[in-house]
Amino acid sequence: MNGAQQKWIYLIVLSLIWGSSFILMKKALIGLTPIQLGALRVIITGVFLLIIGYSSIKKIQKHHWKWVLLSALLGTFFPAFLYAYAVKGIDSSIASILNSITPFNALWIGATFFSFSFKRSQLLGIFIGLIGTVTLILQGANMNPDQNYWYALLPIISSFGYAFNVNIIKKYLQDIDALAITAGNFVLIIIPALVVLAYTGFFTSFELTSETKPALGYIFILAIVGTGLAKIIFNKLIQISSPIFSTSVTYLIPIVAVMWGVIDGEKLSLLQLLAGIIILLGVYLVNKKK
Repeated sequence: MNGAQQKWIYLIVLSLIWGSSFILMKKALIGLTPIQLGALRVIITGVFLLIIGYSSIKKIQKHHWKWVLLSALLGTFFPAFLYAYAVKGIDSSIASILNSITPFNALWIGATFFSFSFKRSQLLGIFIGLIGTVTLILQGANMNPDQNYWYALLPIISSFGYAFNVNIIKKYLQDIDALAITAGNFVLIIIPALVVLAYTGFFTSFELTSETKPALGYIFILAIVGTGLAKIIFNKLIQISSPIFSTSVTYLIPIVAVMWGVIDGEKLSLLQLLAGIIILLGVYLVNKKK
C-alpha cells in the first residue's frame, strides 16, 4: 500500500471513530459529570497506552519533551474537558460540526507560526467547508432554539488547540514514532487528570447504578478506541501527510456524528444534508493535487 492510499484509509477510519465519539460522550454524560468524563477519558487512555506503548517512550529525546507536553495539553488534555461540557450543553452532532473549523485554524496558524505554505485551492476548499459548517450550525440553532449556544464556543476554542497540535507534531516531532508521541502525551497528563478526578469526589462518592454502569462502558470504549487508538492513527497521519490534510478529518466527522444523532432522536433537515455535501466538496478541494 502506497502513502497516498494509506493516508486516505487513515482519514476514513478516523472519521468513523471520532464521528462516533460524540454520541458516546452524550451517553456517558447520563451517568457522569462533564469533568468526570474528561478526567476518566484521559486516565483510562493513559493506562491503556502505558500498557501497549511504554517501551516506545524511550525514543523521545530530551529536547522533544517540551513539544510533547504542548501537544498533550493542546491536543488532548484541555479538549477532553471542553468537549465534555459542550456535549452537555448542545446536541452532540452540532458539537462535532463546530470541530470542522480546525483545518482553517491549522492553515493560518501553520503559515503564521510554523512557516508552512499552502495552495489557493486549499484556502478555497476550507472556506467552502466553512460555509457548509456555518449552514449546519445556523440550521441546528433554528431547529433547537432552547439550547444554550454559548457552549458552542468550547469546540471552537478546542479547534485552536488541535490546530497548534498538528503543526507542532509536523514540525518538531516528525522523527518520532506515532505510538511514542501518543504514549508520551499521556505520561505527562495522566497525573493531572487523576488530581482533577479526585477533586470531583469521584473516589469517595461514586456508586454503581443503572445509569453509571453503562456510562462507564461508554467511557471505556471512548477512551481506548476513540482516544488511544485514534490518537496513534492520527499522529501517524500527520507524519505521512500535511497538517491541512490530517485536520480535514474534522470535515468528515460531522457526517458520521449527525447520522448517530439522527439514530438517537436528534433532528436533521434536508438543508443540513446539503450542507454535508458542501463540506465534502471542501474536503476534496483542500486535498486535491494540481
